[in-house]
Formats: sequence, C-alpha cells, structure tokens
Amino acid sequence: MPYSAEIIVVGCGNILFADDGFGPEVIKALGEYSKENPLPDSVMLIDAGTGGPHFVFSLPHEEWKKMIVVDVVQFNAEPGTVRKFSVDEIPKGSYENVHSWPVNEPLHDLADICEVMVIGCKPEHISAPDVEMGLSKSVEDAIPKAIELILKEIRG
Repeated sequence: MPYSAEIIVVGCGNILFADDGFGPEVIKALGEYSKENPLPDSVMLIDAGTGGPHFVFSLPHEEWKKMIVVDVVQFNAEPGTVRKFSVDEIPKGSYENVHSWPVNEPLHDLADICEVMVIGCKPEHISAPDVEMGLSKSVEDAIPKAIELILKEIRG
C-alpha cells in the first residue's frame, strides 16, 4: 500500500492560487527540514495537492494511527494565524469555497479509524480562479509555526 505508515502528514491545496498552496509548501519545507533532522520511519509526508479527498482520505490503511492534514482554513483570526483543529472544530464551509468539494465528511469518516486533525492557516489571499503563484508574506511566515505544530504531533 503506497500510504503505509502510522502517521500521515498530508498537505492539501493548489499552488496555482496563492495562499491555497500553503499545505504543499509546508510539506516541501518539512521535507527539507527532515534532511537534517530525520523524521521517524513511521511518518510519511504526502503532497496531495488538490487530490487529497480522492487519493488519501478515501483510501484508509489499517496501519494509520494519526492523520495530520495541512491546509488553509477560513476562521476568525488574522491572516497567517496557524492553529490545530480537531475534525469537529473545522468551520462549516471552510473547505467548500476554496476547493469546491466538502472535505468534512471524509475526515469525519476517517476519524472512526484513526486520529485526525487539521493544521490550518488563515489565508490572506486566494486568487482562484486567477492563477497567482506564491504565498502572501503572512502565510509564508506561518510555515515554521505549522512545522512546529506538526513536529509536536509527531513526537506525541
């Protein structure tokens, strides 16, 4: 099974739409970090892009103990604010407007199989449908905080 690991860290989002690329950029930065500071063998990093629901969320594996989803989340905070959300805390509609599909249902279903959480960053600007590469400064500056929260979850 390609997603065989105890802890799955999944970056979701579209790098073509400004801050929507936060999840993939965090996975990229975490991959660079892990070259000098190896992650446990039980951890797998996945840049799911916009295919998260189909390729990852719908293909659970019995080995999974924890899934950490990294993405932008619309919530009441300043742009670039990062925090951990439980599945039950994900604001209603937070994903539907950004990705055009509701993620809450597959995440709730996965929560029956393993621990699921979202490391979410409040976006400053999502350019969809216009292509705009690169994160806003506030969201780019939030990557180290997201990595810190992810590493805390990995280490338990």
